Amino acid sequence: METRERLKALLKSRFPRGLRVALRTLQQEFQAMRLHRQGLRQIRAYRGRTSLKLNIGCGPNQKPGWVNIDLIPNVDLSLDMREKLPLEDGCATIVYSEHFFEHLDYPVDAKHFLHECHRVLERGGIISIGVPDTRWPLEAYFGLQDQEYFQFVKKYWHPGWCQTPMEHINYHFRQDTQHRFAYDFETLKRALEECGFSNIHHREFDSGLDTARRKKGTLYVDAHKP
Repeated sequence: METRERLKALLKSRFPRGLRVALRTLQQEFQAMRLHRQGLRQIRAYRGRTSLKLNIGCGPNQKPGWVNIDLIPNVDLSLDMREKLPLEDGCATIVYSEHFFEHLDYPVDAKHFLHECHRVLERGGIISIGVPDTRWPLEAYFGLQDQEYFQFVKKYWHPGWCQTPMEHINYHFRQDTQHRFAYDFETLKRALEECGFSNIHHREFDSGLDTARRKKGTLYVDAHKP
């Protein structure tokens, strides 16, 4: 830890902030590549299997009996979802993703991901996506007499520096640059349709599937592969 702090101090003294940010990004991409290569080795255990249930972008919310996928250590498959999903066509019955899709750049990476999900799903298979509901904060901002959104996120989600409504709106959209795109139902529905999905509908929170702390403020959408 001491060596790491000394290195950080050295970089700060020698390089401008912009270059330090670029170096951190490059380091993160090398880490992503290393983890993805690990996932490509792990994938051997799933060759030839069918009726898989994929939990993509799972983070700490791993589901028993599912294939838990994320670009982190200690999951079933550590994979970069900007790349081709190394699973066979039609091998899955359901693809589930909660608070991951908004971390993909739109439209290229986001639609690549949806096309890959469509490919690995069997006919009649379901994709179920949960993303931050952007309609709620925008309606709250333009109707400032309704303070429920701002009170809720200040208490449970957003950092202390978020004080004004616009600071909260910015954090919703960017989340320290981790959020890449914001969705409402119309936009998510259109992206799913363009990638071949049908019977697209908003659904309610499902306590047997979704994360309890995300019940409020999440847009959940289901779609089917024809």
